[in-house]
Amino acid sequence: MALKETNPSKPTVTGCLRLLCGVIFTLGTLMTLYFTFIKSTPNGNCIPLPSYANRHYNPVQKVAKKPLILIWFWPEDLKFDLDDCKKHLNIDGCRLTDDRSLYLKAKEVIFFHDAIKDDLSNLPRLRRPAFQRWIWLNLQPPANTRRIEGADNLFNLSLNFRKDADIQVRWDLTYNKIPGEAPSLPKKEHVVCYTKGDKVADNSTGHSYYKELAKHIDIKVFGGSFMSRFQNANFDAISSCKFQLAFEDFIYRDYITEKLTGPLAVGTVPVVLGPPRLNYEDFVPGDSFVHVNDFPNARSLADFLKRLDTDDTAYRRYFLWRQYFSAHRHPVADNHKLSLSYRFSSVTSGGGIKNILMWAKVSKEHHTKVAEAIGRLLRLA
Repeated sequence: MALKETNPSKPTVTGCLRLLCGVIFTLGTLMTLYFTFIKSTPNGNCIPLPSYANRHYNPVQKVAKKPLILIWFWPEDLKFDLDDCKKHLNIDGCRLTDDRSLYLKAKEVIFFHDAIKDDLSNLPRLRRPAFQRWIWLNLQPPANTRRIEGADNLFNLSLNFRKDADIQVRWDLTYNKIPGEAPSLPKKEHVVCYTKGDKVADNSTGHSYYKELAKHIDIKVFGGSFMSRFQNANFDAISSCKFQLAFEDFIYRDYITEKLTGPLAVGTVPVVLGPPRLNYEDFVPGDSFVHVNDFPNARSLADFLKRLDTDDTAYRRYFLWRQYFSAHRHPVADNHKLSLSYRFSSVTSGGGIKNILMWAKVSKEHHTKVAEAIGRLLRLA
C-alpha cells in the first residue's frame, strides 16, 4: 500500500501546541524569577535584617518565667521574708507571694491544713485554673490533724513529713562528694541528756521511757519551752552530751523530726524512740544512732550506754558516717517551718495523699502497734 505524501513546509496541529506550551512555560519561569528576586529586594521603606542575622537567628526569644507559688495561709501565722529562700537556701527557681489577687496566675497554691475552716469557706471562691495545682501543707502527725469533711480530693499535691508525700518536709543529710576524715567531736561533759518541752505530757510514751531509763543511769535534763530546741543555746547544750534522748512526741511512720538531725549536726549520738529502726535507716545511716527497740528493756539500754562511755573506740564508730555525709542544723528562727517547706517547692509531678482522712486512719493504726510494742518493753524493765 502506498504511503500518503505530506508537505514538510506546512505546520501541523501538534507542532503548534508544542510551541504554545513552550511559550507559556518560559513566561511562567520569568514571572517566578521576577517575584522571587526583584520584588523581595529591600527598598527605602523596608528595614533590612541586621548584618549579623543568619539562618539560626530568632528575633523573638522568649524568656522563661519562674512559676508563681501563692501562700494562701501563713502556717501558724508566722511570716518571713519571701526572699529567705534565695538568701538562706539558694533556691531561686520560683517566685513566692501571699498576694491573693494573683490567684489566677499562680501555678501552685499552698494551703496550711490548720487554717482551713470546717466549712471550707476561707478557700478560694474563684474557679481553679486548669494549670493550677493545690498543695496540702500539714506538719502535724495524724493525732494532731483535725478532720475536715469535704477536704478530700481538693488537693493535687501533699507537703508533709511522710516519705510518700509529693514534697517532703525534712532536713536530709548531704552527701560529701570527696570523702574525708570525720570532724573532731566537741568536748563532752555529760553522758546522757534529755530535753523536755513544756507541752510534753508526763504520761507520753517517750517521757515514760525516760523515767524508767533514769532509774538505771544518770541523765542530764534540759528544760525550756516547747520551742527551746529551735534556739542556738539548745545546740550548745546537746553538743556537750555523748548521747541525747531523741524521743518523738508521737510515733508514726516517717514521723522523724529535728530531734534526730539536731544531735547529728553537733556531734552527739541520738538515742531514738519512734518508728522502727528500718524507718530511721530510710533517712540516716544505721550506725549513726541507738534505737531503744534494739534492747529488751531500759536497764539493758542503760548498761549499753555505760559501756560505750568507757570505750572510746566503740563510741567513735558512731561517727564514721561523717566521712561521707554531713548533717546541718535546722533554722532556729520562728519561721523555720516555712523555710523548710519551701526548700521542696520545686515539684514536677505527683498524686500523693489526696484522701486525708484515710491517711490519718492508716497512720493511727501504725501508731497503735508501735505504742503497744514499746509498752511491752516498759513492762519488762
